[in-house]
Amino acid sequence: MQQRIRLLGICGSPRKKGNSNYLLEWVIKGARDVAPDLLDDEVYSLAGKQIAPCIACDRCSKTGKCAIEDDFQELRDKWLVADAIIYSVPVYNMGIPAQLKSFIDRLGNSMVYASGGAEAIDAKNLKVVGVAVQGGCVFAGQEQVMSYLINHAVLMSCLPVSGDEWQSYLGAAGWTRNSLRKDGLLRLYREGDPDAQAAVAAAMSLGKRVVQVAMVVQAGGIACRAMLVKDGNFGPFLSRLASAEL
Repeated sequence: MQQRIRLLGICGSPRKKGNSNYLLEWVIKGARDVAPDLLDDEVYSLAGKQIAPCIACDRCSKTGKCAIEDDFQELRDKWLVADAIIYSVPVYNMGIPAQLKSFIDRLGNSMVYASGGAEAIDAKNLKVVGVAVQGGCVFAGQEQVMSYLINHAVLMSCLPVSGDEWQSYLGAAGWTRNSLRKDGLLRLYREGDPDAQAAVAAAMSLGKRVVQVAMVVQAGGIACRAMLVKDGNFGPFLSRLASAEL
């Protein structure tokens, strides 16, 4: 029997309502079209959140928890229980915004140390991860940002997934034709701009594929549970399966 899929959309833009949020809305729509009765989706915006950078204090190596108390813990808890993650971010200086970078740094460090640091088992999270990125220009660094977030997914023992070609190779990418407007992508889409139309199509296919693969992974985990328990590395994944059954 198919269990519910918990999808967390993370908008990494400092803006409360902007182009990254708009692109994420289309990703969520594509996800909902797959299995609306089985999907629990939530959007978390980094706008207005306080997430300080890692200060390399090594406190998490002793306690398994980050010593800095801010909005990091709230998002980390949501990240941990999700079966699938969508990152939707703007390009900042050929990279991701500082708030999201701080979260990723602290997430990776605290999870490694929480499981034993250098002596830890290779904990398999097996979350399905998709990436949507938008920039001002057509060559603003969208694919570089996608590659960074895909590498992050791999380092966290997750499964990166793209949408469908030809619109999507690594994820969903859009650009605002150098407009600084918060609704630049939306306006272009409504005007019938072909690049904006392609970005929306890529976003919807990305959401669809992320949920489909998450369902496949979940079903495979249920079927192979006995083997995974013996392996010892699949604790986080098995814990999510068990919680979904409650």
